[in-house]
Amino acid sequence: MAATVDAPWMTAPATCAVIGALAADGAEVRFVGGCVRDALLGRESNDIDIGTPDPPERMLALLESAGIETRTLPRGIAHGTVTALAGGTRYEITTLRRDVATDGRHAEVAFSDDWKEDAARRDFTINAMSAAPDGTLHDYFGGQADLAAGRVRFVGNPATRIAEDHLRILRFFRFHAWYGKGKPDTAALAACKDAAHTIPTLSGERVQAEMMKLLAAPDPVLAIETMREAGVLSVLLPEAQETMRLSRLIQVDKTVGGPDSIRRLAALTAGSDDVSAVAERWHLAGADSTRLSTLVELLEFLSTGIDDCALRRLIYRLGETQPGDVALFGFAERSENDDAWPRMLETLEAWKPPTLSVSGADVLARGVEEGPEVGELLRAVEDWWIENDFAPDRAALLEKLDALIAGRRTE
Repeated sequence: MAATVDAPWMTAPATCAVIGALAADGAEVRFVGGCVRDALLGRESNDIDIGTPDPPERMLALLESAGIETRTLPRGIAHGTVTALAGGTRYEITTLRRDVATDGRHAEVAFSDDWKEDAARRDFTINAMSAAPDGTLHDYFGGQADLAAGRVRFVGNPATRIAEDHLRILRFFRFHAWYGKGKPDTAALAACKDAAHTIPTLSGERVQAEMMKLLAAPDPVLAIETMREAGVLSVLLPEAQETMRLSRLIQVDKTVGGPDSIRRLAALTAGSDDVSAVAERWHLAGADSTRLSTLVELLEFLSTGIDDCALRRLIYRLGETQPGDVALFGFAERSENDDAWPRMLETLEAWKPPTLSVSGADVLARGVEEGPEVGELLRAVEDWWIENDFAPDRAALLEKLDALIAGRRTE
């Protein structure tokens, strides 16, 4: 009896509409990749990918004839990909392909009508499965058995697949963190170790995307330690000294917002000489880069201990950083006092950062001309307010502002 796949999204009206449109000219259409893998595990899937032998121009015509909204990008069209939007869901639809040429970073593809040929170009067996709309599973390389065993295995020769795209080194560890059980596949691990020196050829954006997904796994520590043993971590993230802090953080981070990749990266890299190098190398967005640096500073501060007054000052300074980071990192830095982090969490819940009750308008109203001096005076007032544990009211703040202005005028 043929294996089958079943998931609620497969029979959703929007899915049926998209499949019906694509199959209107008689083409065989299947669900492919991660959505099939996750359906077999009973997991929800955020990405629904569909394969078809039709070229993108034909896909667009079929979808538009059915009144389904589509979006395309020039690069996507060149690689045979069209996005359909239906019922609030995105469907990535791609023409079957084969690789014509690869350089370790990008592939030149040609369209195909051969399902097995398309599956053979995918990275791992668990990602190479497809399913017909009626749920019939097509598994050319033993992906279902590997998935059940928690085995992440390359399709074909691991060294060859990595040579096609060096990012597959990181993808191997990422998928092992999410789907693996026990020791990683020996042949795959050996190939990753041999090719570790190629990681610097990858773009920072691609590395960042993979590592953020890896760090978001329920418990990525084993995968990270395996990366270290294989010599991958020293090339990818030499700033990562040890994983004990990360292990402690993972024990409790589900209590405040769940897994947070930037927070976990901070726990992994705290203690390094220059964490900003990570942000630069991985091309982190400005907000993420700032947050990473702030969290690393926070960890260093917490390692020396912190009282409630200092905690309030720190929470205020953190700004956009989640206050829960303080409690979680307090736990991660614990030594003999395991009660410290619950106390911090209680403080966070009981105290909300106040708003400074003076502004630039107050400075200007006192005859100070627009320019850098306005900001300097406001920062000086704010610093004084913070150092006094946020107690001074507006009247006291204005009195302090007047004193600072008077002091500058007599200099």
